[in-house]
Amino acid sequence: MVSVMAEGNQEVGTEEVKTEEFKIEGKHAVLEAFRSGKTVDKLFLLEGSKDGPTQSVLREAKKQDTLISFVKKERLDQISETKKHQGVIAFAAAYPYAEVGDMLLAAEKKGEPPFLILLDGIEDPHNLGAILRTANLAGVHGVIIPKRRAVGLTAIVAKASAGAINYTPVAKVTNLSAVIDELKAKGLWFVCADMEGTSMYQLDLKGPIGLVIGNEGGGVGKLVKERCDFAASIPMKGEIDSLNASVAAGVLAYEIVRQRILA
Repeated sequence: MVSVMAEGNQEVGTEEVKTEEFKIEGKHAVLEAFRSGKTVDKLFLLEGSKDGPTQSVLREAKKQDTLISFVKKERLDQISETKKHQGVIAFAAAYPYAEVGDMLLAAEKKGEPPFLILLDGIEDPHNLGAILRTANLAGVHGVIIPKRRAVGLTAIVAKASAGAINYTPVAKVTNLSAVIDELKAKGLWFVCADMEGTSMYQLDLKGPIGLVIGNEGGGVGKLVKERCDFAASIPMKGEIDSLNASVAAGVLAYEIVRQRILA
């Protein structure tokens, strides 16, 4: 039984199903999705299921490092549209993900120092879409997002990006801190957005750089922030004390662009 459709926000166990991901129901449909190379962000399996097809789905999910949740039948029934899920429901990305290495290669081909944006837990699909739009216009070579507690490449993200999702690669990684360490070894340095940081106008933001933007509510996480070389603040004059995550990303990205132009 093949069932593919868009899914709205729902709470499923401890995992929140993000808006407008493509839902695939049924053992064989999900297995074929994995084997065809489709990127599956989340997989929900019936607790205790041990039959052959389900175990095949589980093996394929582990190969792809998909997030797996074992849930009760009531939960599966809650999110199923067909009511014929057979104990298996997958949520696939609306667009394929890229590799971090491809972003560095793209920068090299253009003869430019790498410019990446890393997002530490952006949950609003409109924010991610807006950041992708800014990233494309600012010449960013790629955007990196974490697998957990963050929105993926959904249909809403695609719409909010105004087409940028087709041109700006997005990588989804298991551990953002580990990726920062790997990129530092390749010569990049990192600056994170932080209201307590140094004014962006006082920082040298040229060269191979990764700009880190944090979660809409909590900002950049402690472990990620510790790996950043600098924290940059945006001067603000008004009565409120913070900017929307996508706006902050745009302001800081274009300060990097300004400094590169003037270099």
